[in-house]
Amino acid sequence: MTANLLKSEWADLDAAELRLILLELIGRPGQYDGRESNPDTFYLPQADSSCQIKLTFFDKGKTKPTFSDKKRLVAIEPGPAFDAAKWREVVEEIEGTGQCKVGRDWSFGSFRVTGSWLGKRSGVQILPPPADAPSAPVEIAEHPFILEFPVIASERWPITNFRRRRQHRQLTFLLNILIEGHTTIQPRRTRHFWGITHEKDTLGHESKWVHEFYSANIGERMRDELSPPASEKLEEIDPEKYYAMFIQYGQGLQVPADLDDSICCYMRLSKADRDKFSIAGFWLDTASRQRSLSYSASFASLVIAIESLGNRSLSSSAARFHDFIERHATAASPERRRDMYALRNDILHGSGLMEMDQDADFGWAPPEMNERDLMDELWGVARLAIRNWLKNPSPTGPPPTG
Repeated sequence: MTANLLKSEWADLDAAELRLILLELIGRPGQYDGRESNPDTFYLPQADSSCQIKLTFFDKGKTKPTFSDKKRLVAIEPGPAFDAAKWREVVEEIEGTGQCKVGRDWSFGSFRVTGSWLGKRSGVQILPPPADAPSAPVEIAEHPFILEFPVIASERWPITNFRRRRQHRQLTFLLNILIEGHTTIQPRRTRHFWGITHEKDTLGHESKWVHEFYSANIGERMRDELSPPASEKLEEIDPEKYYAMFIQYGQGLQVPADLDDSICCYMRLSKADRDKFSIAGFWLDTASRQRSLSYSASFASLVIAIESLGNRSLSSSAARFHDFIERHATAASPERRRDMYALRNDILHGSGLMEMDQDADFGWAPPEMNERDLMDELWGVARLAIRNWLKNPSPTGPPPTG
């Protein structure tokens, strides 16, 4: 029987990171050998006699496999050209303890960042952009700031950079839940589109075909220690007051006083809970991006974000949705929850669209206003429920009734 080199102790290792380590140390590009008949097997760096390792995805012996099961790496087997010394390097890379350094990248928020904030326990720091960085001329915009965070470095830059980019994305999605407004990153898959430019001291405007991108000198992407803080500190506000107040554009970024505690709660999550939270964070960010294109898609994404954190022992996604809100955000009444889920079903099952997506928006009429109120309420409920789940992620006791 061929030995499986995939250790059970690696179960908590990020699957994408493992594949990157194999590509970097074993070799690229990877190859199929008869994909139509053998679609779940991949060979590195190539198939046949040059194969060093064979990767097998999806355990075919598992009963009732999910689609996620089909993506899971279940075996790594030595090939004809297996190099034991190279494999030892792979094991050392996976099991070694790298040095903790500071990763840095651009994030964007609804409010200008004019000062800095440091989470002393989490090691996360928010910094204002340098004076020479491009900035938006209006307040309602995506305002850049520098996010710094701890990263375990590898001796190999591609692996370190992967960890930096992944941590930056996850922490930015976390801030999108913890900080008022929309906090996001520039999309990895950028697009070109028509835009209007307004030149300073010039009347009128000009249409241009532009590329979605932000560029500014951020300096080093990795440092040995945090950057010096700004002379001004961001204002911290009591959490209960912070999430209840209406924050006006133009006053700059403010943060809840328990922000560091909340980030530490995220960092303490088990891998399974952190994976679920990453899915919820993705859908909440997606909901923000979709709002200008489709209220219906944005609404559905909010519901999916909630469902992704729900109790999987419950029989249906509807039950998970109702149970999750009941446990973590009782502000929504049972009737409003039913309305939210009914609208979700209409959208995702192709039975209807929100009025704002049908060129039938008459502004103040009951159909539009009811849906708009439901959307605004779901935004608040989703973020509140996810924040509360972060403090107590494991469901306990029987599902609530009502």
